[in-house]
Amino acid sequence: MDKAYQQKLVEQKWYQFWEKEGFFKPEINPGGKPYTIILPLPNASGRMHTGNILMIAIEDLLIRWHRMKGFAALWVPGTDHAGTETQITYERELKKESKSRFSFDRETLYNNIHDFVFANKSLIENQIRAMGASIDWSRYMFTLDDKSIETVYNTFIKMSEDDLIYKDDYMVNYCPTCGTTYADIEIDYEERRDPFITMKYGPFEIATVRPETKFRDSALAVNPSDKRYKDFIGKTLEIPGLLGNLTMTVIPDPEVDPGFGTGIMKVTPAHDPHDFELGKKHNLPVVPIIDLNGRMDFSWFLDQKDVDHKHRARAEKYHGVKATEVRKIMTEDLKEEGLLVKIDEKYTHSVPVCKAGHQIEPMVLPNWFVRVKSLKEPAHQAIKDGRVKIYPKWREVTYHRWMENMHDWAISRQNVWGIRIPAWYEVSKNPNLQVTFLDKNKAIATGKIVDLLKNYSLEEIKKGLQKIIAPSDCQYEISKTVPGENYLQETDTFDTWYSSGQWPLITLGYPKSEDFKKYYPTDVMETAWEILSKWVSRMIMFGIYLTGEPPFRDVYLHGVVRALDGRKMSKSLGNVINPEEYIEEYGTDALRMGLVLGNGNGKDFAFPRDRVIAMKHFNNKIWNMTRFILMMKDEYAKDIPEYSQELKLLDEDKKMQTNLENLIKGVNINLEKYRFADAGEALYQFMWHEIADIYIESVKNREDKDVALSSLIHIHRTCLELLHPFMPFITEELWQKLPHEGKSIMLAKWPTI
Repeated sequence: MDKAYQQKLVEQKWYQFWEKEGFFKPEINPGGKPYTIILPLPNASGRMHTGNILMIAIEDLLIRWHRMKGFAALWVPGTDHAGTETQITYERELKKESKSRFSFDRETLYNNIHDFVFANKSLIENQIRAMGASIDWSRYMFTLDDKSIETVYNTFIKMSEDDLIYKDDYMVNYCPTCGTTYADIEIDYEERRDPFITMKYGPFEIATVRPETKFRDSALAVNPSDKRYKDFIGKTLEIPGLLGNLTMTVIPDPEVDPGFGTGIMKVTPAHDPHDFELGKKHNLPVVPIIDLNGRMDFSWFLDQKDVDHKHRARAEKYHGVKATEVRKIMTEDLKEEGLLVKIDEKYTHSVPVCKAGHQIEPMVLPNWFVRVKSLKEPAHQAIKDGRVKIYPKWREVTYHRWMENMHDWAISRQNVWGIRIPAWYEVSKNPNLQVTFLDKNKAIATGKIVDLLKNYSLEEIKKGLQKIIAPSDCQYEISKTVPGENYLQETDTFDTWYSSGQWPLITLGYPKSEDFKKYYPTDVMETAWEILSKWVSRMIMFGIYLTGEPPFRDVYLHGVVRALDGRKMSKSLGNVINPEEYIEEYGTDALRMGLVLGNGNGKDFAFPRDRVIAMKHFNNKIWNMTRFILMMKDEYAKDIPEYSQELKLLDEDKKMQTNLENLIKGVNINLEKYRFADAGEALYQFMWHEIADIYIESVKNREDKDVALSSLIHIHRTCLELLHPFMPFITEELWQKLPHEGKSIMLAKWPTI
C-alpha cells in the first residue's frame, strides 16, 4: 500500500468501476424487496451547493445501506428546469449583450434557454458523480422531457374534467422585472427605508409610502371604533388631487390600526392584497395604475377629451415612468399644490422581493388556479393517521399549519422556460385577447387580437408570439394539441411546483410501467425542511389524487447548512461555501462524513468545517490502520484462518466481538430512526479508539498471531462495511486489499449480529 491515501485517484477509479459494472441498478439484487428514493431535483443549469451535498450524502447512505441488506435499491436521478430561476440567469447573460427577452419571439427564446441549460447540464451531473452517488443513471429524467410533459398534461386534463381547475382574476405577487408571478411561499422580505409621506386628502390627512397609487384609489377606510372618523363612515366626498377631484366613500374596516399614521387608509384594490379583499367585500372597482412593466399607466386619463392643460401635462409627465420614480416627482407636485404635510425620510418597512431580489408589485391578473380543498384534506390526513411519517417528528407542526391555511393554488407563471399550459383560445370567440408579438420587421406589436388582425395575419402573430393575457372570462379549450386553425395557445407556463409535485409519478412511469408497479410508493423522501410546504405537500396531494396512495412512506427533513458564522449564505456577505474546494482539499468522503456528523437532525447548522477536517484525519487513520494490519499479516508469513467462533479466542477478542455486535445493533437502530449523526459518530469512535488505540496495540504483541489477526481483520473489515454507506470511496479501496468475497464492498452482505 502507498504510505499516503491519494483520494483523487481512488475516487475516480471506483466510481467508474461501480457505474461500468451496473452496481447502481436495483436489478443487482433481483430477488430483493424494493427500496426506492427519488432524488430531489437540483437545478439542471446550476451548481451543487452545500445543501445539495448533504442531501446526496444522506440519500446515498440510505441506498447503499439497503443495497447491502439485499434490497432492490433504486435511487432515481433527475434535474429540474427551474423555470423562473433559470430564465433569470439566462436574462442576465442577455443583458451583457445589451439584449432582453423582448428581443425574441417566444419559441426562439425557449430554444435559446434550452441550449443554455444543456450546455451547462453536465456540470451538475458531474458534481453528483463526484459525490459518489450510487444513482441509477439509466433512469435519469429531466422535467422538460417528453414523458414528464405528457404526465403533467394528463394530470391537468384530468383535474380540469374533475372541476379542480379554474381561471380567475386574482391578486398575485408580480415581479415587473422578471415578468412573472410568485407564490406567497416563494417570496422573501427585505427591510428598506422609504419616504413616509403625509398628504392632505380632502378633510383628512393620510400617511403612505405609496402615493403613486392614489390615482386609482376606490375608497377611504377607517376603523369603525375610531371616534375621529366615525361620523364620516358611509359618506361620499370630493377629494381634490393632482389630476382633479376624486369621488370617494368612507368605509369601515376593523383591520385599520387607529394608531398607525393618521388612522385613515386609502384603498387601492388593484395594488394591495388587503385592499383587494376589502374591495370584494364592498364591491369596489379594481382599476390598475401600474402596468406589467412596473410603469405608470395614465392612458385612461389621457384618452379623455375634456382634461385641462395643466392636468394633462402632469399626467403625461407621469405616464410610462417607473412607479418608484413617480413617487419622487409626485412629492414636488404635492408640495406645489399645498397638499404635502410632511415627509419622514427614515421610515423603515418590510418589502416583498422575488428570487432575484426585485421588489414585488401586487397586481390583479388572470391566473390559472387549482381548487385545493378536496386535495389537501386527504394529504393532511395521511400525516395525521401515520400513513406518512415525518422525521424528526417535531417538524410535523410546519406541515399541519400549512395544510390548514392553504388557499387555492395559482399554478400559472408568465415565464417562457417551462411547461406551457395546454389551453387554447379561438381568436374569433375571444376578441379581447391581449397579444404581444414581434412582427416581420422584429418590431413589438401589442393590442387586442380583434384589432391586430386588421393589420396582421394570424400566421405572422403566431410566428412572432411573445405573450397572451387572456381575460378570466374568456373561452378556452384544454387539449394537448391544437384544436383547430384559428387558435392561439396560452403562453403562461406551469409553476415548477406543479410539475415537480408529480415527480415520483413521472420518474416511475405512472400509470402503467413496470417500475411504477414495483417501486411505487417509494420509501423515503429526503429533503430540506424549508420545502416541506412548497414541495412535499404537493407530492402527497398529487400522489393520493392520482393513485389513492401517498408517494412515500417516510419524509426525512434535514436542516439548512449555513455559513461558518451561522448566517445564511449570501454572495453579498461573502460567506458562500464552495463544496468543490472542500472536495479538492479534503476529499469527498471527508466532506460527506463531516456534513452527516454535523447535521443536527432536522435543525439548521453552521457548516461543520472542523468536522470535515477531522474526517480527513479519520481517512488517514483508517488508511494507516489497514496498512499496519497488512504489514503484520505479511510479517507473519503464514496462512491466516477465516474468522469463526471455532477459533481459540482470548477474552479480549471476545470482548471486541461483543462490542462489535453492540456497534452493529446501535448503527442499525440509529439508521432506522434516521439518526445518521449518532450512527456515524459511533463508528468513528469505535474504529479510532477501540480498534486503533487499543486492539491493534494488543495484537502487536500476541503470540497467537493467526487467531489475533483473523479476529482483527474480521472486525476491521466489518467496520469498513458498516462505514461504507458513509464513506464509500476509501472503504472500497481498503476492503479490496483485505481478504474478502465478492467484487465490491457495495454488494457485500450488511453485517449482522
